Amino acid sequence: MKAVLFHEHGGADKLSYEELPMPQLGPQEVLVRVKACALNHLDVWVRQGIPAYSIPLPHVGGSDVSGIIEQVGTQVESVSIGAGVFVSPGISCWQCEYCLSGRDNLCRTYHLLGTKTPGGYAEYVKVPFRNVLPIPANVSFEQAAAFPLVSVTASHMLFALAGLQHGETVLVMGAGSGVGMMAVQLAKLAGARVLTTVGSDDKIPKGVILGADAVINHAREKVSERVRTLTEGRGVDVVIEHIGPEVWDTCLDSLARGGRLITCGATTGADVKLNLRDLYSRQITIKGSYMGTRGELVKAAELMGQGRLMVVIDRTFPLQEARAAQELMVSRKFFGKIVLTCE
Repeated sequence: MKAVLFHEHGGADKLSYEELPMPQLGPQEVLVRVKACALNHLDVWVRQGIPAYSIPLPHVGGSDVSGIIEQVGTQVESVSIGAGVFVSPGISCWQCEYCLSGRDNLCRTYHLLGTKTPGGYAEYVKVPFRNVLPIPANVSFEQAAAFPLVSVTASHMLFALAGLQHGETVLVMGAGSGVGMMAVQLAKLAGARVLTTVGSDDKIPKGVILGADAVINHAREKVSERVRTLTEGRGVDVVIEHIGPEVWDTCLDSLARGGRLITCGATTGADVKLNLRDLYSRQITIKGSYMGTRGELVKAAELMGQGRLMVVIDRTFPLQEARAAQELMVSRKFFGKIVLTCE
């Protein structure tokens, strides 16, 4: 099969389109013929060799996959060959106390497809049979690949961790990102007032289409000041952020007293400063979030099938142009998701 892989860590130039042996299935695995694989910043971090994603080389990345079941293992009975599926990107043991209590993203063995195991930048990928789910009606392969990781992350941040309530005000950083795109929509569906940020004026109408009540261009406005104006000096109840140091102070300054900041990423770095006196005197809550549960993903898929949640795809690239796709992601000159396709 053809695949995009890297033999050493580094820049996008390390990606290579090559021939690889077909995956060999275990008894409880299925082989998916990949039709689409969506990009995430995680793909870039893995390729760059961030220590948290130490992996054997060479490696095939890609966590968000949709396709067709090509083959099933000897102990798989619930999955049919020829079925159109999307892959739940989080892989866990399904035997520990966390998995059995529906908190599979806390499993000690939890990891994402395309990190410790080969991912979807390939014509075929093997995954545990429990990780394939039917594509909702009226959802394309490209859409089915583009929503899982970002929707489950946004849902977990907003509801399980922030406890967002109807009528509250939420600030979503980066409407043009995958998580931001989903968080704006999910917060609006929950009856919240939604403020969000973008990096250029041409992205403002796109944020409005997603459902945002106000879209702030962070390139020409100070976000926290605009937030205070929009909330009559109060600030927001919840901030959803995934960017890191570049926006950290802005996020904290935008919170109301008793507000909650939920973070799931470190696109601009891993280290931030925190004023503890400010934290406790304003009674702010800060929580870290990593992915979400299978139940949250199933609910997001239902919303996709009902047409109540949409995924914006900025651009698609054929698999062999994965390098150009990753370079576009790093440039930030996109809105929504970037997707690789296989014929």
